Amino acid sequence: MTVNIQTVRFDADSKLIEHINKKLEKLTNYHDRIVKVDVYLKLDNVVHQIKDKVAEIKVKVPRHEFFVKQTSKSFEESFDSALDSLITQIKRLKEKQAA
Repeated sequence: MTVNIQTVRFDADSKLIEHINKKLEKLTNYHDRIVKVDVYLKLDNVVHQIKDKVAEIKVKVPRHEFFVKQTSKSFEESFDSALDSLITQIKRLKEKQAA
């Protein structure tokens, strides 16, 4: 599983990168053939004072691609809720394939 983390308009600190990598390791529990994971972290509404933190996760498995985008006031919160949605999608796919 290849993990690619990209940040837009800022530099992520090592704690954030570590948090993301640790959470992504759990994905292999839900699907054993994950090829690639792309994580994009962006600052939204940079023009205004309030900056929303956007996390996008794209996961590639053979013949399928999952994509989730979440926004909140912290990158950890955005990433965690996006990951939860992603896990739900992967579980649904597994159920369909098993049926």
